[in-house]
Amino acid sequence: MANDKPVREHLVKLLAGGQAHVTFDAAVKGLPASLRGKRPKGAEHSPWEILEHLRIAQSDILEFSRNPKHVSPEWPSGYWPKSKTPPNDKAWAKSVRAFNADLEAMRKLVAADATDLYAPIPHGDGQTILREALLMADHNAYHIGQLVLTRRLLGAWK
Repeated sequence: MANDKPVREHLVKLLAGGQAHVTFDAAVKGLPASLRGKRPKGAEHSPWEILEHLRIAQSDILEFSRNPKHVSPEWPSGYWPKSKTPPNDKAWAKSVRAFNADLEAMRKLVAADATDLYAPIPHGDGQTILREALLMADHNAYHIGQLVLTRRLLGAWK
């Protein structure tokens, strides 16, 4: 649509985070490797589990939005890592990079004039790119907040 530029700009900013919430990069920055697999007392998940859940769910939303052949993971087990601890430091870094790459891909999809934000996704059940972008932003904000809380409980938040 010709006059949807403000909507696109708002969505791109919302996906980036940092307006009303901590950004993803701030939430993962500086977390000691020794705490990445720890579940603090009373918490359901370790930072690694939250990070991987964020990555997997975001990737699923992105791929559903742009790939008619995409098959979503099994619910709910496919959306969480099998271990509470990352296998190594490289796995943590790789997950962070993948999250950021998929986030940027969704931001580009939303920003592209060729993307009809309001048209039903052909392989969906009435979903639109607008709905998927809002879903991604909402899901990310929730779990980034959960990650910050988990870090606080571990004594690893400023």
